[in-house]
Amino acid sequence: MGIVHEYAVDLAWTGAGPAGTSSYTSYGRDHELTAGDKPPLPGTSDPAFRGDPGRWSPEELLVGSLSQCHMLWFLHLAATAGVVVVGYTDRATGSMRVAAAGHGEFTSVTLRPLVTVRAPAVGTAEHVVALLDGLHRQAHEHCFIARSVNFPVTTQPAPPIIEPADGPVVHPADRSAGT
Repeated sequence: MGIVHEYAVDLAWTGAGPAGTSSYTSYGRDHELTAGDKPPLPGTSDPAFRGDPGRWSPEELLVGSLSQCHMLWFLHLAATAGVVVVGYTDRATGSMRVAAAGHGEFTSVTLRPLVTVRAPAVGTAEHVVALLDGLHRQAHEHCFIARSVNFPVTTQPAPPIIEPADGPVVHPADRSAGT
């Protein structure tokens, strides 16, 4: 058996209002998640379930944690492989089905990472693409969160941006803004 890591998060419901849960519409879904000295994370339910669209829902946090986990493993594996990543974005999406009785489950999550790398001293663009695809596969295999869920998590990487080894780095967000 390997090393066991423990995680603690405190949750405080802040939406009781004067009537509490006297009816389905009498209470707010707002709450705060805290852990140690980290800033509080404002939570709520999905807006479809009377949540505040300006706060984080558990569904968004689940999709976000899958995206974060994949990225962190990818960066680790890239560094180990000598690949210089200088930019990483993802547009992760998840699908959840809710039954007529009100219970539901996620049916899939798709990660769409866009990686910017510095061109290696040797190798072709095709070599870089193949190497990055392999790193994405390994990251998916290692991601603790993806290994823990009971629905498919698919990774669909965009073609990478390969920056010149000696030139300035242009991040994808800057590129799309026309700068």
